[in-house]
Amino acid sequence: MEIERHTLLPATAERAFALVDDLSAYPAWMDLVHDVRDVSADDRRAWDVELQAQVGPFARSKRLRMVRVVHDPPRRVVFERAEVDDRQHSSWVLAADLDPMLSPTDSTVATALTMTLTYGGNLWTGAVLQRVLDDHVERGAATLSALLADTDVGEHPA
Repeated sequence: MEIERHTLLPATAERAFALVDDLSAYPAWMDLVHDVRDVSADDRRAWDVELQAQVGPFARSKRLRMVRVVHDPPRRVVFERAEVDDRQHSSWVLAADLDPMLSPTDSTVATALTMTLTYGGNLWTGAVLQRVLDDHVERGAATLSALLADTDVGEHPA
């Protein structure tokens, strides 16, 4: 399964990148990301991430260890699942691509963000769960945009 979302953010690529290049920042704007712990070791950035989605009266959750495999500020960041328990796990890949531009409506600085989530397992598949996951991604894009719109130019969003 692959979900790709495009959104125009009211911020420079550097400001937007600050919120997408560190998974610890995701709970502030992506409600699918329930909890994140930085588990970095040596020079490799890694996070223990708990995803949680509500489906009617039921909640689905998934815990993943994600590592940052591409870090090209302020243009691109890619995270991949990398567990350390020697078992086989479904793939999860999250990519964020940023393209600085001028807003087409008022010629202010903006950034086009494309986020792609690729999932190779079966926990989040099926029409209902895929729709729930897609809804979380859609709301996250809107929240991220609102968060950046509310942040003063010199302020670093948390």
